[in-house]
Amino acid sequence: MSDETPKSAPAGGEVDPGLLEILVCPVTKGPLRYDRARGELVSEQARLAYPIRDGIPVMLPDEARQLEG
Repeated sequence: MSDETPKSAPAGGEVDPGLLEILVCPVTKGPLRYDRARGELVSEQARLAYPIRDGIPVMLPDEARQLEG
């Protein structure tokens, strides 16, 4: 048996780190913050959170969640 503790998969699945480096918000063309716990890419400028489904970011404004506040 291995002594390694299995890491829980993030909500939305694993995302390629290289992909995270090149993605920008389709609305503002600004940076995105990866929220691993919620499985979203967050655009603070647009106040939108884009979902990640099966490890694939869904970069459609119509699919994004509006941020509060």
